[in-house]
Amino acid sequence: MTAPLETPPDPSYVKLAMRHMVKRRGLSLLHFTLTATALIALLVGLAYLTR
Repeated sequence: MTAPLETPPDPSYVKLAMRHMVKRRGLSLLHFTLTATALIALLVGLAYLTR
């Protein structure tokens, strides 16, 4: 009796995300910029409201 063939493990979520980011570099940079801008605006807005 032979041992069953092992299938390679699925790539991790992080590896898939990194591969996707490399393929779509411009869109990823746009999303990063929008997220960073929104976060800074939120923090500045909260600082202004709570001064």
